[in-house]
Amino acid sequence: MRLPVLLVSAVATLALAACGGDDSDSTTTTTAASGAPTGFPVTIDHAFGTATIPKAPERVVTVGFNEQDFALALGVKPVAVREFLGAFPYKTRPWAPEAHTDPEPLLVGGDEIALERVAEARPDLILGIYSFIDENVYGKLAKLAPTVAQGADAPTGGTPWDRQLLETGKALGREEQAQQVVEDVNAQFAAAKERNPEFAGKTLTVAFESGGTIFNLEDSDLRQQFFTDLGFETPEQAGIENISQERLDVLDQDVLVLITSDPEGIVDDPLFTKLDVAQEGRVIVVRDSDAFAGALGFNSPLSRPYLLKQAEPRLAAAVDGDPATEVAATE
Repeated sequence: MRLPVLLVSAVATLALAACGGDDSDSTTTTTAASGAPTGFPVTIDHAFGTATIPKAPERVVTVGFNEQDFALALGVKPVAVREFLGAFPYKTRPWAPEAHTDPEPLLVGGDEIALERVAEARPDLILGIYSFIDENVYGKLAKLAPTVAQGADAPTGGTPWDRQLLETGKALGREEQAQQVVEDVNAQFAAAKERNPEFAGKTLTVAFESGGTIFNLEDSDLRQQFFTDLGFETPEQAGIENISQERLDVLDQDVLVLITSDPEGIVDDPLFTKLDVAQEGRVIVVRDSDAFAGALGFNSPLSRPYLLKQAEPRLAAAVDGDPATEVAATE
């Protein structure tokens, strides 16, 4: 399972660092929430044991790459957050305009988690379901506050978004609200599938390219799952770490979602242009700094509806069987 990076060069091993984030002061930051949380104390099972939350948390720290969106979706603004990896300017993400309004959350690291920054935020709950932490890191975080890690029965980084939201809702005392959000988002996807029955059964691969290095995503990756949730299928040749120039044929699927730092470079590559998927206009080219790429990386209850509106017309154009139909550039 790959980290949720937009650039392959940004992949790094998670560890506790001595420094990280910015110099924002979290001491005056409070968790803002709507409605009254219920159900405490609550115990949540996860890959490294259990987390018991004795009362409604007031200072939530998110150390997962997308975790902050899940708290925001339930009306809770974290006091400290993990930085998002990649070129997308995550602080100004359009689907969560309130995420970095004053008081700004403290940043607790990007590639690595800065333990002293987490401690500085004085958390009473740490959310890290999509954090890619190991048991050693978990143990150090759990000494600071109850910490919710990934589920024991899910691959690393592979907890489905809806389960992540429901577990977040349980930790925050907002289970009913979380269930309602899941139902609302799922209804939007069901409607999109009904509008586009031609999506069903088509193969789609999400691939990343940077500096000539290309990889595509496996079926358990949340970014690939966004499209399978619309009826597309993951091809058998998925999850390839380094696709050579001689094996670009693995990208030749019914639809290719290509996320790159240099769209002109790969699109004009002679070997790439020979692929049927390129010649027949079935490629959605995404610049890694676009909101489309960021929304796919977050894959949250806030970003999924935003991305659906962006992706649906482009996917429809890609599978309409007419090479003359132009697939619009992403934003």
